[in-house]
Amino acid sequence: MLSPATAGHDGTVADAAYLDALVTAEVALARAYRELGVAPGDAVDEIETEFGWQGTVRGCREHGVDPSALAAAAVAGGNPVIPLVAMLRERLPRDARVWLHRGATSQDILDTALMLVARDAASRVVASLAHAEVSLRSLARSRRDEVAAARTLTQHAVPTTVGLRAAGWLRGVARARAHLDEVRRRLPAQLGGAAGTLASFAEIAGEDAAAELPGRFAAELGLAAPDAPWHTERWPVTELGDALVQVIDAVGKIAGDVATLSRTEIGELAEGAGGGSSAMPQKRNPAASVLIRSAALRAPQLGATLHLASALAVDERPDGAWHAEWPTLRELLRLALGASAHAADLVAGLHFDTDAVARNLAATDGLIVAERLSLVLGSARAAELVASGGSLPDRLADLPEVAALAAERGVPVPEVVVDLLDPARYTGLAGNLVDDAVAIADPPHSLTQTEDQP
Repeated sequence: MLSPATAGHDGTVADAAYLDALVTAEVALARAYRELGVAPGDAVDEIETEFGWQGTVRGCREHGVDPSALAAAAVAGGNPVIPLVAMLRERLPRDARVWLHRGATSQDILDTALMLVARDAASRVVASLAHAEVSLRSLARSRRDEVAAARTLTQHAVPTTVGLRAAGWLRGVARARAHLDEVRRRLPAQLGGAAGTLASFAEIAGEDAAAELPGRFAAELGLAAPDAPWHTERWPVTELGDALVQVIDAVGKIAGDVATLSRTEIGELAEGAGGGSSAMPQKRNPAASVLIRSAALRAPQLGATLHLASALAVDERPDGAWHAEWPTLRELLRLALGASAHAADLVAGLHFDTDAVARNLAATDGLIVAERLSLVLGSARAAELVASGGSLPDRLADLPEVAALAAERGVPVPEVVVDLLDPARYTGLAGNLVDDAVAIADPPHSLTQTEDQP
């Protein structure tokens, strides 16, 4: 079933995109052989032409293979590369046919294709997060000193600021974006042959050329050169999965706060385009927040599945653990694509109700600064004030401790009372923390329009 949390944002990881990546990997291997002077140039030219090679970034997208037919044929061998190679070879003349999939094993092509899909999807996620950062910086800066009620364990705690709350969102998104971008840039190609020894490549091209071939293969695809075959060393998958979970966690935190603060009885903010209800015309549901949270609730389990598959990657090719990674990682990528795109739109369109923020801040008649009173007057006196009821300003004005403070400062008692009860006087270093967050360097241009993003 199509998920509204990812609809419109998941084409990068669709079956057609994965098939394009499989064909691209096959053509890139032939090109790598040619670059080493091993494969005849004419034969590789025929492979490129037949399967529509469009360069490193775009790869092969006009190859003419039917995804449905390939999926049906993949059942017998347990993976799609086996029938794909047969289909592709049938279309090539004999001199070119021998250089398609030469020396490779199915896992080389599948893992490499998965990295290609992941790279393109991660580029889009990074770009969405960069857009969200721009909005969050503006929000934190513009509402730096707008005092609001902080809540702990669902209850009013002490004063905070709207800007500091936004700065917290910004820090989470910026950190997740930077981590994913780092992981994205080091996603490696896979090339090891049947059992990760590169024996087939050494037999075909000699040991020196075989040692150089994985790097050439990676360069053809714009992926990182692998240090060694990673058939059962699955850190590229688990590190990517962890980075994606971190992204979804970061935007999930924003969505959770927005959903809470947009409750009718709180009403401090609202989404720019709230969702409606089929039965209740008054509803303005935080639809984007709901969709983001739905992704955030699923992502950790998908990340855990990747770790389980990695831990169970036995022998030189596992029996089932490797296969479990394919749909799991693609689903995690799909959720990250949708959640990050929704988050960018969400934070760009947030509406704040300043009156509601002020009303909620004043809801406890000054008790929002009870911690300050405890520090200034002593915990016993503050507890007495909280328990006694009545007008807090009047009770404070009658205290000998307040009279002593007024005398010490050389000001009237009412001025001391106003100062002690002013939430804006008890936000600590909130302004400095906002300034630190917004001072994070703007994302480089490449993050908003990456060179390898299709």
